[in-house]
Amino acid sequence: MQRGFTLMETIVTITLMSIVLLAISSAIVFFYRTNASVLEQSGAITSARRGIEKAMKDLREATIAEDGSFPIVSAGPNSITFYADVDQDDSVERIRYDLANEVLSRYTLQATGTPPAYTGQETVEIISENVRNAVFATDVFSYFDVNGMELSSSPSPLDIKFITGTITVNINPDRAPEEFTLTSSATLRNLRVE
Repeated sequence: MQRGFTLMETIVTITLMSIVLLAISSAIVFFYRTNASVLEQSGAITSARRGIEKAMKDLREATIAEDGSFPIVSAGPNSITFYADVDQDDSVERIRYDLANEVLSRYTLQATGTPPAYTGQETVEIISENVRNAVFATDVFSYFDVNGMELSSSPSPLDIKFITGTITVNINPDRAPEEFTLTSSATLRNLRVE
């Protein structure tokens, strides 16, 4: 008498093993995708954190331009233009932070000529991508006066004494983790409070 598996037992065993292997491989693929998403989001948050800190650091250094212009050129809800020596070369640059198409960028322009003038090509640096402020109708920049009262979203540059920057980032809104919001602030220390 021979002992062994019947054809039916073999088919059932192969089927069960296939189901188990499929479940294990699906779980592994799911965990790899989730891990990749978390790593991407973490990278975006780190980039955004560095970007907003850089913007606020630059704003703290706002100062009179090489041509004698007031430190802040213009201020809006998603853009601000000002003068500061951001590269420590004893020359004041015109800096513009601007959010467009979910990208927060920094535009820098050196003064040239005698007398100094801010003309020519700006250099562009991407500060943070996947910025979703427009989706949530959140302004990047908020402005405050000397008494701490919030100003309109497009205030007079002369009234601004304190600025907050807020950006919300998310690589893929259809997957977890959710949006991450970063906020930082800057007191314009080179502007004289009257």
